[in-house]
Amino acid sequence: MTTYRTTDLSGPGPTPIMSVKPLTLPAPERGEDLHIRVCAPVTGVDLPIVLFAHGFGSDLDGYAPLVDHWASHGFVVVQATHLDSRRLRLDADDPRRPHLWRYRVLDMKRILDELDTLEACVPGLAGRVDHSRVVAAGHSFGGQTAGILVGLRVADPQTGIARDMSDPRVMASIQLATAGRGGDELTPFALQHTPWLRDQDFSHITAPGLVVAGDKDELPLSTRGPSWTTDPYTLGRGGKSLLTVYGGQHYLGGISGYEAAETTDENPERVALVRQVTLAYLRHVTGTDHTDWAAAQAALTGDLHPLGRLESK
Repeated sequence: MTTYRTTDLSGPGPTPIMSVKPLTLPAPERGEDLHIRVCAPVTGVDLPIVLFAHGFGSDLDGYAPLVDHWASHGFVVVQATHLDSRRLRLDADDPRRPHLWRYRVLDMKRILDELDTLEACVPGLAGRVDHSRVVAAGHSFGGQTAGILVGLRVADPQTGIARDMSDPRVMASIQLATAGRGGDELTPFALQHTPWLRDQDFSHITAPGLVVAGDKDELPLSTRGPSWTTDPYTLGRGGKSLLTVYGGQHYLGGISGYEAAETTDENPERVALVRQVTLAYLRHVTGTDHTDWAAAQAALTGDLHPLGRLESK
């Protein structure tokens, strides 16, 4: 049986990283200043950027198993605390709630607008970042955020209008355990609590993208079961790849934290697989190196690997 381990990858080993938080960007129209964490390697130049959006309720401190890994291998990872975070405790009747999905995208655009400012706040980082290579990534609700930045159209639940909120500064996306199409596949729970999933159109996404889906991800949002989270791959256009994680539930083995209480399928091997494949994809799509991605494709093609399958179109 084919195995796939960190030692199978030919890329450079990890380097020390630094993390600075919270950096604050004023955002008066948001009602809360935008708090940001920047994680970066202490050495290296021309560093690509990963703009990472957390899942519903999380914050800028989440997803360390991914963030630390990407940063230690040459990426500047920028995270924000979005308005849906449990830290901000919005009231149930807060008028911003129906627009949480849109505020998230505006948060990311604000970060892109203020990259020079953020760089200057991180000791030793200024002048070492390549602003022309930005990949949007996110888990769950954050996957929708990343998708919108590359062309996903979401109909506003109040007006029914779907506008293009993509950003040309984002070259590709990684969507982890992300919602699929809406319509009659949504459950009453989803319609009540996540109305921004009601009408999603993936057909406008032409940027490259990696979708990661667990084949045991039984969300209460759709009647379709785990295949729902593969929609960003099957319905999107352009060069797309899909990593199916065998046995993976919504947190894909525990990507949300080293000791995350919400993880229901704790499995270090799954987390390692997601870390390795996403890093290989980041290096590939940003043009840093293509060797690891080719190795991942070779090892995970078909059904030979016990942890997952990788396919592309």
